[in-house]
Amino acid sequence: MKDSRITLKDLAQVLNLSPSTISRALADHPAISEATKEKVQKKAEELGFIPNSIASSFRKKKSHTLGVIVPRIDIHFHSLVISGIEEFAYKTGYNVTIFQSKDSITREKEITKLLQNKMVEGVIVCLATETYNYDHFKKFRKLGVPLVFYDRVPSNYDTNKIVINDFESAFKATEHLIKKGCTRIAHIAGNQSTPIFKARLQGYKSAIKKHHGNLDEKLIIPCKTLSYEEGALCAEKFLKFSPMPDGIFCANDYTAVSVIQVFRKAGIKIPEDTAVVGFSNYPISRVIEPHLTTINDRAFQMGIEAAKLLIRLIEEEKKSIKSETITLETELIIRESSMKP
Repeated sequence: MKDSRITLKDLAQVLNLSPSTISRALADHPAISEATKEKVQKKAEELGFIPNSIASSFRKKKSHTLGVIVPRIDIHFHSLVISGIEEFAYKTGYNVTIFQSKDSITREKEITKLLQNKMVEGVIVCLATETYNYDHFKKFRKLGVPLVFYDRVPSNYDTNKIVINDFESAFKATEHLIKKGCTRIAHIAGNQSTPIFKARLQGYKSAIKKHHGNLDEKLIIPCKTLSYEEGALCAEKFLKFSPMPDGIFCANDYTAVSVIQVFRKAGIKIPEDTAVVGFSNYPISRVIEPHLTTINDRAFQMGIEAAKLLIRLIEEEKKSIKSETITLETELIIRESSMKP
């Protein structure tokens, strides 16, 4: 990777100010006017300037530390991804520092600023649900710091990505219900502002249209967070449908578990009356009765592949490496919740 960091002299030349003025403005020196400070800081932010001492640390590449930005650590999927990242990083002599965006674009931007001033050699990111603009990540490229995105990745942005085929996986899950004899299949959909959940909805629709021709839009209920609570509310709505769904594909396992619990409490037999399929293969899918059919989204392997690609980019920095997209194969794990007699 070519080192294209902005220097103090570059900044001085652009603003037509002396390097000493630039330095004092960035240090919030009282002798510099507020207008000049604001002008300098704005331009420094725009060009991705960092102080020489920090830039020097970046150039030495001696920290052997990776930064990781995840939406939420308490989501099992991200915990597994982190575990995979740490597994590979540890074997290759790298440390991992983890940050949570809490699905907030504001918090995500703050974390990127923090990482730009830390001695990290590369960054792995899963985007917050609020993120639609990627300008705050472009500064890493100016600093020569490689980025790898996983799962929720930028669209229309040339970068490195580790993903699964959400459309294909959802199609596979829905088609499984169809082959088990389900004719009225509902879908609990994820937040449609997030590409992965949009793809899962499209996969569901495509399978329905292929095998049944017509699609009943009333059978699709979108959620904001796909929590247990939202899943239970969706299940209560499905119970009021006439006729009720005889199959339900859920965009994650949390909502699928909620459906099973609410339906069984209402006297609905799973899978005899209604078959249920989830997505992600969370541990609870093997605890709930009946055990949940689900998609294994390869979270741990996703973490390994993200770390492997990032470390290769770090260690081969002098080579010209094109952005890569690695797509992992998923697996439909068939358990009792969809095994209609």
